[in-house]
Amino acid sequence: MNIATAERLAPSLIDVDMAVERATSALSAAQKDDGHWVFELEADCTIPAEYVLLRHYLGEPVATELEAKIGRYLRRIQSDAHDGWGLFFAGDFDVSASIKAYYALKMIGDPVDAPHMVRARRAILAAGGAEAGNVFTRIQLALFGAGPWSAVPTMPPEIILLPRWFPIHLSKMSYWARTVVVPLLVLCAHKPVARNPLGIKVDELFTGKPVRLESKAASTDRKWIWTAGFNSLDWVLKRVDGLWPRKLRARAEQACVDFVLERLNGEDGLGAIYPAMANSVMMFDLLGYAEDHPARAIARKSVENLLVIKEDEAYCQPCVSPVWDTALAAHAMMEAGSADAEERAARALEWLKPRQVLDVAGDWAVERPDVRPGGWAFQYNNDHYPDLDDTAVVVMAMDRARGRIANGYDEAIDRGVEWTAGLQSRNGGWGAFDADNSYTYLNNLPFADHGALLDPPTADVSARCVSMLAQLGEPRDSERMKAAIAYLEREQEQDGSWFGRWGVNYIYGTWSALCALNAAGLPPEHPTVAKAVGWLHAIQNPDGGWGEDCDSYDLDYKGYTPAPSTASQTAWALLGLMNSGDVESDAVARGIDWLARNQEADGLWGQEYYTGGGFPRVFYLRYHGYPKYFPLWAMARYRNLKRSNTREVAHGM
Repeated sequence: MNIATAERLAPSLIDVDMAVERATSALSAAQKDDGHWVFELEADCTIPAEYVLLRHYLGEPVATELEAKIGRYLRRIQSDAHDGWGLFFAGDFDVSASIKAYYALKMIGDPVDAPHMVRARRAILAAGGAEAGNVFTRIQLALFGAGPWSAVPTMPPEIILLPRWFPIHLSKMSYWARTVVVPLLVLCAHKPVARNPLGIKVDELFTGKPVRLESKAASTDRKWIWTAGFNSLDWVLKRVDGLWPRKLRARAEQACVDFVLERLNGEDGLGAIYPAMANSVMMFDLLGYAEDHPARAIARKSVENLLVIKEDEAYCQPCVSPVWDTALAAHAMMEAGSADAEERAARALEWLKPRQVLDVAGDWAVERPDVRPGGWAFQYNNDHYPDLDDTAVVVMAMDRARGRIANGYDEAIDRGVEWTAGLQSRNGGWGAFDADNSYTYLNNLPFADHGALLDPPTADVSARCVSMLAQLGEPRDSERMKAAIAYLEREQEQDGSWFGRWGVNYIYGTWSALCALNAAGLPPEHPTVAKAVGWLHAIQNPDGGWGEDCDSYDLDYKGYTPAPSTASQTAWALLGLMNSGDVESDAVARGIDWLARNQEADGLWGQEYYTGGGFPRVFYLRYHGYPKYFPLWAMARYRNLKRSNTREVAHGM
C-alpha cells in the first residue's frame, strides 16, 4: 500500500500529538513525589489465597474486613465458563489454583453449600480432585493437616550441604527456586500438621484416586532416564526419612537459616517475591522465633507490603515492579519529548541511580566470581538478585538522557555494561539473573512439577542486552556481539517470530529481537528482520491491533495463539515494526489508529488481559503499567519518525 493510503488509515499527526499529550499528562500524574513510578502487579488467585492461608497457619487474629475484601476479589475472578479459577484473565481451568481459592474461601467462612463453592467443588473433582494439585498445593494442604505429607516429594535440607559438582545443587537452580526452596526444606523436614487453629479442612475435594506427579517441563526437557532416576531417589529418601544423623540435620537446617538471614532483604523480603517471603515467615515460626524477633517480624512485614487494599476488594501481589515501571516510563517520557515529560524522566533517573547494586556479589557470583556488581533489581531492593533485563533498560535510559536532559551517569552506565557483559552465557545469550543456568535435567525432579526451576538464556532478555550494548557503541563484529546476534538468529522460529519468556509471548519476543537487531545495524532487508516484519503483518487483528493469548505457552510451545487486541501488545508490535524501518505501511497506520480509538477518557488505556510472563504454563502477570506507558511510547515514536526526528530514535529500544 502506498504512503498516501496508509496516511488515510492513521489519525492525523495533530490527533496523534493530542493523544500523546493526554497520555503524557496522565502518566505524569501517576509519578510518585520522589520521581518513581510503580503500578499494581497482579497474578492469579493463588497469591491472595495463600496469603489468607498464611494468616491462619500463623494463628493470627482473623482480619475480618481484610479477609472479606479478599473473598470478594476471589469470588469476582471465579470463571463463569468453567466454575473454577484460571491462571490469567479468561484463562482455562487450573486445578491447583482452584483448590487454593476454594480452601481460602472456606477458611474465610464461605459455606460449602454456597452456589459458587458447589460449582468450584464440582469442577475440582471433575479435574481429579485435590490429589491432582501440584507440589506447592500439596504442601499447602499438608501444612494444615488437610492433605498427606506422603504426597509431597522428599527434599531433605541436607541438600544445602552438597558440593557444587553434585547434580542436585541449589546454585544450579534459578534465583526464585533457590529462595523459595531453602526455607521450604526446613518446613518439609519437620512436616508440621498442627497449624490449623479453626480445624478447617477440605476432605470434600479428595477423590481417593491419587494422581501421579509429573513435571510440566517441555518435552525437550523431559528425559525418561532422569525422571526414573529422580523418582527412584524420592522412593529411597522417603524410606530413610527420620534416619538422618541428628548433628547433620541440625547443621543442614542452620545452613538454611543462615541462607535466609543473609538474604532477608529487610522489609522487601527474601528474594522480594511472595512465596519465598511467606516460606521464610513459616520457617521462623516453626523454629520458635517469637513474633517480635527482628528476623521474623521484618519477614512478616515484607508480606504485608505486597497487599493492594481497595474500597471493596483486596489482593496480594507476587512482588512489586518499581524499577521496571520507572525505567520504562522514563523511556516513554523521553519519547514524548515535552519539557515537562523530560523533566519527569530526569527525576526518574535520579531515583534509579542509587538503586544500582555496586557492593553485593549476589548468587550470580557463584558462576561469575570475577565480575564486579553493577546491576539493578526489579523491586525496590533485592541486592542479591539484580537482573539483566532491568539493568539493560535502565542503562539505555541513562545513556539516552546523557547530554540531553541529565548528566552524571557515566560511571553507573559503565558498571551496568560491565556487569551485563560479564554475565553473558556460553551460548551467546543471557538469562534473567544468572549465567549458564541451563541444567535442564533438574526439571525432571518430582519437586519441579511446575517445570520452572531454571533461568536459561532467552531471546527477550538477550535482545535487551544486545540493544544496550549496541546503543553504547559495541561494534557488531566484536566477539560478544557476534555471539549474541548468532544466538538470536538461532532462536528465531520458522515463522519469523521469537519466543518471549517474560512477556506474552511471540509478539513480546519479536518486538525485543527486532529492536536489538536494528540497534546492532541489521538493515530492514536482512532476511532475519524481513521475516519477522512479515510475521507481525500476518498476525495483525482485523481491528488493526495485536493480541496474543497466554495459551501460546502450552506444554511444548505450540506457537502464536490469537487473542483480542490489547494496548500493550499492539504497542510492542508497532515498536518492533517501526524499529525495523516499517513506518509507512498500512499495518503501522492501522495499529496507530487502534491505539487512538482505544485511548480512554483519562488519557491512558485499559487492559484486563494478562501480557506478562512469570513462569510459562504456571504463572502469569498483569502489569497494570503496561497499557499506560507502552502505548504512549509507540504513539510518540510514530509521531517522531513521521516528523523525521532522528534524535528520538537513535537508541536500542
